[in-house]
Amino acid sequence: MRGDVTRAMLGALALAMAAGCKADAPTGAPAPAEPRPTAAAAADMCAEHGVLEALCTKCNPSLAPIFQKKGDWCGEHGLPESICPICHPERGGRPAVDVSVDEAPPDGLEVRLAAAETARIAGLETAPVIERAVAGTLVAPARLTWDATRLARIGARSSGVVRSLAADVGAVVAADAPLATVDSPEVGATRGERAAASARLTAARKVLARERDLHARGLSPLADVQRAEAAVAVARAELAASRASLSATAGAGGKDGRYALTTPIAGTVTQRLATIGQTVNAGEVLFEIVDTSVVWAEVDVPERDIGRLAVGQAVTITVPALGPDARFQGTVAVLGAAVDEHTRTVRVRVPLDNPDGRLRANMLAEARVEAAAGAPALLVPRAAVQNAKGVELVFVKKDVDLYQTRRVRVGAYEGDLVRITSGLKPGEQVVTTGSFLLKTETLRDSIGAGCCAED
Repeated sequence: MRGDVTRAMLGALALAMAAGCKADAPTGAPAPAEPRPTAAAAADMCAEHGVLEALCTKCNPSLAPIFQKKGDWCGEHGLPESICPICHPERGGRPAVDVSVDEAPPDGLEVRLAAAETARIAGLETAPVIERAVAGTLVAPARLTWDATRLARIGARSSGVVRSLAADVGAVVAADAPLATVDSPEVGATRGERAAASARLTAARKVLARERDLHARGLSPLADVQRAEAAVAVARAELAASRASLSATAGAGGKDGRYALTTPIAGTVTQRLATIGQTVNAGEVLFEIVDTSVVWAEVDVPERDIGRLAVGQAVTITVPALGPDARFQGTVAVLGAAVDEHTRTVRVRVPLDNPDGRLRANMLAEARVEAAAGAPALLVPRAAVQNAKGVELVFVKKDVDLYQTRRVRVGAYEGDLVRITSGLKPGEQVVTTGSFLLKTETLRDSIGAGCCAED
């Protein structure tokens, strides 16, 4: 059957652009100049035209519009520019990359029923391809994360050894609460410097008081008073510097070389990386504290839909892990400034109140936004789309007993309808009920009952 020949020929293409092929060129069409091969052709080559048989647009003129649409066309010789043996003899009439077998039915494969009554007997039903503005509701996947403005990662202020722990993972702590105690030689040295600076300031103040008294009684020159005042100022600066150094390395509290590690915010301990006896370095993160009363839902919105959103727009977040009724309300706070080059999505941030702590970081969620209507889209019933060998197909009715496969790209679902982003035109009739039967008749390992005969 010609359908088997069609599949064998187009199935060799690793291209998402097949079309039903005819053996003869349209009658009355002028014949362009015929490039001729210069050497014996391989078994898969068109001996007459010197190109890969499956891509020969002279033997299969229905392929020509597809290459023309892709901009791959040599008008002078009537062949795809990329394989034209006259323009590019070095390519030998073959694509620049190897192709692989695609076992799905090709685009444009025609299936003719055994009789006109077969459609009624088999219960085939059709529906038109409709074009309309997509619904205002935008649905997109989301993931929960902690609010970065309510998170603190607390590191050691100076190197030392952890002597005790005051909080563990899951503990709820208040601001300034102690988390651990660290014994640090550096802190001990700094405290010693502060004590020495304090003693020097006390002595300098006594000298200044004595010089002022002597000068008042006429027993000491003014220069001695001025030198004593300068010494007090230096001692005061040294003490201030030692206090600042101690605050940076040890914070408040503690004695000798020991200091307490405290949290600057209230929240829940989500990480504890310290253990008793562990040697730590300055800046090494030992605890993470998170205020879980607010979380972020980070929504990945397709770039084509980002224009439908605005800051302040209401969003409903559904978290499947918490049950079908777990819905949380929020508003768009941030629209991402960049499009992800791999997923072609924009990250949108939605803060959510979480007073009972039910929401946790890294939970998967779904966001629904009552957005502005987008550009018109093509829609078909879900039942019209069949998956064959990993390819999405629909069947277009051409006549009462003739149907044609179309490879399509599927977009978002709109209730009982599904968006089709390529492969169909408005108004075409697609098979709904019975489309599975037609699919089985087009597969090589068909399980159909033989009610259809391929044209």
